[in-house]
Amino acid sequence: QVQLVESGGGLVQPGGSLRLSCAASGFTFSSYTMRWYRQALGKERELVASISSAGGSTGYVNSVKGRFTVSRDNAKNTVYLQMNSLKPDDTAVYYCNAFGQYNYWGQGTQVTVSS
Repeated sequence: QVQLVESGGGLVQPGGSLRLSCAASGFTFSSYTMRWYRQALGKERELVASISSAGGSTGYVNSVKGRFTVSRDNAKNTVYLQMNSLKPDDTAVYYCNAFGQYNYWGQGTQVTVSS
């Protein structure tokens, strides 16, 4: 069956870094645009970053530009989100999403930025 499993979340101090991973299985990963969303407590889910199926095109929400980098390894069926210079406002549950013929979601991983 289709699975998207996020990992790499945790507690980090402001200014720190984390690298999220999302391992995919059960569908043709290389045919899907991959996206990272986040949802902070009491707020709507927000698209943070996206990467095209072959990895040649990426996009970011303004608030993370220059700090976050999305990448993918189609040989490993994995998408990554490198997060640097983290701020308390980045605190949220981060979700991996596969967008294509169908729309798949992971279970989310908590990122908490706090001193």
